Amino acid sequence: MATFANTTNPTPFGLYDDDTTFQTDADKIVTFIKRKLGDDILSVELTKKQIWANFEETLFEYSSIINQYQAKSQLANFLGIATGSAMSGSEEKMPRENLEYLSRFAEPYATEAGIGGSYNTITGSIDLESGRQDYNIYTELKDGSENVIFDQQAEGKKSKLKIVEVFHYNPNAAYRFFDTTSAVNYLNNEFSFESFTPETIFYVLPVFEDILRAGQLDLSNRVRRSNYSYEVVGTNIRMYPMPTGAPVAPKKLWIRVRYFSDPLSPAYQDDSIQGVSNLNNIPFGNLIYTRINSIGMQWIRQYCLALSKEQLGLIRSKFGNIPIPGGDLSLNGSDLISQGREDQNSLRDKLKEMLESLTYDKLIEIQSTRAEQIQKQLKYVPVPNGGAIFMG
Repeated sequence: MATFANTTNPTPFGLYDDDTTFQTDADKIVTFIKRKLGDDILSVELTKKQIWANFEETLFEYSSIINQYQAKSQLANFLGIATGSAMSGSEEKMPRENLEYLSRFAEPYATEAGIGGSYNTITGSIDLESGRQDYNIYTELKDGSENVIFDQQAEGKKSKLKIVEVFHYNPNAAYRFFDTTSAVNYLNNEFSFESFTPETIFYVLPVFEDILRAGQLDLSNRVRRSNYSYEVVGTNIRMYPMPTGAPVAPKKLWIRVRYFSDPLSPAYQDDSIQGVSNLNNIPFGNLIYTRINSIGMQWIRQYCLALSKEQLGLIRSKFGNIPIPGGDLSLNGSDLISQGREDQNSLRDKLKEMLESLTYDKLIEIQSTRAEQIQKQLKYVPVPNGGAIFMG
């Protein structure tokens, strides 16, 4: 009698054909399914290869469902890593958590705030002309080598320029309105210090005043020292007030800009862009058959039976009635198809329902609830003698 091990191409895809445990169970599953479908009473029109194909398909279905929920728990940690091969074994591992997913979401805010990000900025200048307010930043903004900054982008990838910062000259007249050595509001009378010279006075500045003073000076630099303003409309930057001065020695307006943020072309080489991006390319392969426990094995047997039941129904549906002496024999093809599909749906739903309650997020909720319940129970534990303080 032909067995799985000595049969050529026993399954369509052959992913488990070399697994000795799978080979042994494949022969057993044939006996199991044929007996469940009544082979001892009425011949079951299924070949061994058909049953083995259903057995293989069942493992594919089981692996797919398990991996879907594993990915649901772990996808945020896998994003950006190398996609690997279809049989990488990542589905068998519990990775360490990371915050790369959140960090990438935070990067654009750092870019806008000018405190980091993934894209470089470029500083250039425009020659100001007396009596002229409007300047085209796409044709007049140049780098130190007098090259137009906008034209330095590659053809086919040119994008708008975004102004990050506009620089200015310090005013000619210095001011001392904010004197950082002022003793106003210092706690000079609250503490005493020894000094080598009697005229030395120490001041203690509260932390909140440091913070207020820093903001005060920053606002002063932005408002009091700035004798201009500007607005950007289309390709032009308009300066207020209108520039004046001798045309023989024009001043330069320095501007820091950056190109459009291309999410696939940051300033540095980032191979993680080519890595895992969604459920489709997470490096999960089919489950290893020998590592599936008894819970999974029973589901696999029942699902393989449901597939075989549907397949047997499809075969019998091709012959609605078979003529026999004295009448016709009606086959139950449609009933088998209906039962097989119902069993498949039921088994999938039960497995998904169980896995839904076992994702990492759900496990955290379960542990949290358990901790709260333990705390409630411990409140009723009496304090032993000697473990409490008695008064009176």
